[in-house]
Amino acid sequence: MEKQNSILLFSLLLITSLMLTMCDNSGRSMFRADNGVDFDTIRADYRNHLEGDTTNPYCDIRVYFIYPISGRKTSVDTLQQFFVRSMFGTPYDTLQPQKAVQAYIRSYIENYTLDAKTYRETVDDIHELNELIPGMDATDSEYALPDLFYSYHGILSDSIAFNQYGILAFQVKQSNNKGGATSYQVYRNYVFNLNTGSQVTENEIFNAGYDTALQSLIVASLLEQNGVKTVEELEDLGFFGMQEIMPNRNFLLNKEGITYTFNKGEYSAYQLDAPEVFIPYKTIRSLLRDNSIATKLADL
Repeated sequence: MEKQNSILLFSLLLITSLMLTMCDNSGRSMFRADNGVDFDTIRADYRNHLEGDTTNPYCDIRVYFIYPISGRKTSVDTLQQFFVRSMFGTPYDTLQPQKAVQAYIRSYIENYTLDAKTYRETVDDIHELNELIPGMDATDSEYALPDLFYSYHGILSDSIAFNQYGILAFQVKQSNNKGGATSYQVYRNYVFNLNTGSQVTENEIFNAGYDTALQSLIVASLLEQNGVKTVEELEDLGFFGMQEIMPNRNFLLNKEGITYTFNKGEYSAYQLDAPEVFIPYKTIRSLLRDNSIATKLADL
């Protein structure tokens, strides 16, 4: 009898232990690492010469588009629409990825052709002005335009920065060169919450007053990155507006912290690389909203 009671007691303890383990695993499964999102890639590279003549200037456009093709927590249609809108803009967000790429390239070529036509008309006007005003040669002034139009070069791409724990973070990079040695580059960051089916915003993850509190952390990070000790030294390197720098909503999340990207011209000269500032959750734990996705990541 005593042996039977011991076996019964052991069985009850084992069942209780298993139930507790199952409950714990069930809770964790709500925030498991695998998002169940798969991706495909579209690569497109087009060159279009003016008037179809290979001796004329041209525009080059390259698109490298990584986009979701499956989603366990959020429908693939919702995910693809968000990616298309983030990559190409709102006018394209009703299109499927392949058609959005084609439409974007077509628009790029059309805009280049229109710019070339406007330029040609301006040059023709200058030549007419020369003929109408004796002794004047506008083509010999510092504002003179060459007869040959510029070639354009554009690159648009995206990359996945983080894809775990219900968060999908990615970055869009756009580069344009419209003649000359200088290229214009911009980075756009996006964080999507697969559990809610919507974009994550700063107001969702931070308590009120976070912007002022983050200011000193951003400046401190830039000082450390550039190996200087004062704001004045940063300004000597090409930074500006450090006293007013604030979070700019252009951020990425991962399980360690938040990364802000400040594009060229925001707080730094165009000659510098776009500054990136990483802030660990452990340094801003008090700024995070309770039950926000950032808080859950910080508690992993």
